[in-house]
Order: sequence, then structure tokens, then C-alpha cells
Amino acid sequence: MRVLITGGAGYIGSTVASACLDAGHEVVVIDDLSAGRAEFVRDRVFYRGDIGDEELLDRVLGEQAIDAVVHCAARIVVPDSVAHPLEYYGNNVGKTLTLLGALDRHHVTRLLFSSSASIYGPDDDFQVDEDSPVQPGSPYARTKLMTEMILADVAAACDLRVISLRYFNPIGTDPRLRTGQQIERPTHVLGRLIEAWQTGSTFTVTGMDWPTRDGSGIRDFIHVWDLARAHVAALERFDAVTSVTPHQAINIGTGRGVTVRELLAAFEEATGEPLRTVDGPPRPGDVCGVYTRSAKAERLLGWTAALSEADAIRDALAWLPRRKELLGY
Repeated sequence: MRVLITGGAGYIGSTVASACLDAGHEVVVIDDLSAGRAEFVRDRVFYRGDIGDEELLDRVLGEQAIDAVVHCAARIVVPDSVAHPLEYYGNNVGKTLTLLGALDRHHVTRLLFSSSASIYGPDDDFQVDEDSPVQPGSPYARTKLMTEMILADVAAACDLRVISLRYFNPIGTDPRLRTGQQIERPTHVLGRLIEAWQTGSTFTVTGMDWPTRDGSGIRDFIHVWDLARAHVAALERFDAVTSVTPHQAINIGTGRGVTVRELLAAFEEATGEPLRTVDGPPRPGDVCGVYTRSAKAERLLGWTAALSEADAIRDALAWLPRRKELLGY
């Protein structure tokens, strides 16, 4: 299978590309390198550009015999989406419409959408499945839900078939260290833990009044390699999964709820060093969090998470010297 990956030079997209290559599939990448890295696509067919560029999309789809598209390109920082909602709606929703138009013109009918579990509202026990009520808590989350609604409508009206993978909180890196977290100071929790450990600064637990077992937010931390494996499983079972309904939404997570304080404890155990911490207010757009019931992924994709939070922390720490060698920081 030849797979086009939008945003394939970024953290998630490049890891998905590696997993596809390992599974014997061909990979073509589109990325504007606004967040992705050229080093991550040096051994891959790569087109530099924006998915909002119709001419570029027509060129790529005309030159490459694409069997399926994995759509990872998006802006993803929740507080930034609160501050700049127009940019997020224009990029995440508007440019997806441009991509859909190109797929229709070139008769590409398989689309795997990297969605987000941030569309869900918390349940009483913090667990959700694909039928749980949606309650997106930020402009970023609303762009994901809005895109899913558009995809469902388009799939119902034409030959397009869509699987939306609603994934949770990816951490870690490719265990072979080919690619990884490329942002020097990422805003997600493991990135902030690493920064505090490296610099000796204080780690802020953002939000301590949530109704969880220790007051901190609860998350479903999934190793990014498990997430990449789930994308490959969805591609390989695509036709069977979409044979009943043209749009399938599937949760991809570990099914284990881990609080921010529990991840902090696991990080300190991995490094053998305590961190200075302070409690702070939630960031704009933050929510209490949820974790998934994963029966649908196992049933339809034959997929379950194989790696733990400890594995993800280990791999993220192993990536640091490799990142410096590869990216210079």
C-alpha cells in the first residue's frame, strides 16, 4: 500500500510513517515544516508545502499512486487555540476541506483521520467509549469534532471511506530513535517534566482541584509507537472496518487512567531524582481528562496497547542525546 501522510514530518506523523515502512508499506509525506523537521523525511518521498495548496495536492496525487491518506496535519496546542481560534479553525478545518476536494478529484477513497479524545466530556468514572457524549473543551478540540462531522457527511454522500482514530495523550518516541519529539520545549506534560529535570526548574502541576483520586488531571498516556501501530492496523483492515458504515470512529488508548501526579512519580522513579514541584491553576482550555474503554479497537483492528508509561518515559529520555545529535538541541 502506498500511503500519503499529511504532517508526516512531525512528531506523530513521522512515527506513523516509520511504522508503515516497517510493515512493508510505501510512504509519501506532505509537510510545510512549520513544526516538522526535514531530518525526519530524509529517507522518504517528501513534498514540502501546505495542504491548503490545491496545486501542490494535485501534483502529489497526480504523480503518486496513493492508496490511502493518513491526515495528521494540524495545529495542536490547546492554550494557543484559545488565544488564536481563527488560526485553528482555518488550519485544521478549512485546509481539510481543501484536502477533501483534492481526494475527490483524484478518486482517492481511503482516509485515516488522526482525531482526538479531547472531544469527549468527562464521565462520572472518567471512562469513555465511542458512544460517550462529546463535549469539546477548547477550540482545538472543537476543530477535531467539526472535522469528524464533515468527514461523516462527505463519506455519506460519495465514495470516500473514513476511519477517525480518537487518540489520547501520546508520549515517548520511536524505540529505534529514528524520529521523536522535535520541539525543544513542548507544552505537554512529559515534555515539561523533562525540561524541569534538565534545567533544575520547578514543574507546575496545572490544576489540583479536579475530582480525581489525587486532585490532578487524569489522562490516558499512550506510547507513541503503540499509536503508530494502531494507524498501521487501521490501514491494513481499512476496507473491512468501513464495509458496514462509511465513517468509523475508534478510540486508541491504553484503557488505564493515570493522573499527572502518578506520571510525575513514574518519571522520578525512572530518573532516580526528585523534582521540585508546585501546584498551579489549570491552563486555558484544560479539562479534567478521560481515559478509554478500548474494546472496539481490539475487535475491529486486532490492536491493543503493548507498552507502558514507564516504557514511554525510558524512550523519551533515550531520545534526548539522539535529538541533540540529529537536530542540534
